[in-house]
Amino acid sequence: MFLDKLGKRMLTQVMGLFAVLFVLCGCAMATVSEEKLRDLDYTVQCEDELPAELKEIINSKKENPFKLTFEDNGFLYICQGYGSQPTGGYSIMVKTAYVTKNAIYFGSSLIGPSEGEPKTEQPSYPYIVIKTELSDLTVVFE
Repeated sequence: MFLDKLGKRMLTQVMGLFAVLFVLCGCAMATVSEEKLRDLDYTVQCEDELPAELKEIINSKKENPFKLTFEDNGFLYICQGYGSQPTGGYSIMVKTAYVTKNAIYFGSSLIGPSEGEPKTEQPSYPYIVIKTELSDLTVVFE
């Protein structure tokens, strides 16, 4: 009886080891291609152009930096927010927006107010939303 329990335990451990090795080998065989296939076609969206549900999500997250995607009516919205800033006058530049075999790559940068540019003295919550065709590719934020 003791040997039966020991044998079952060893068999379970060996099977677990094979399962782990199978998963690890499967992960090692998957390749991520970062080779750019094409630029992403997109439009930058104004707040009044956003779906109501997306506006609510952004408003709930805007005080802290965020990165999110949202799907609606056959479109993909890619959003990046920079959290609370001490004043107004900030802008955001899209630096990266391209498609690879496995993913959409998106990156932006926050540009502070220029010297002499009028700015509000109240906090602002800069964010950018781009709209593109719906895709099943993963979005990678750079």
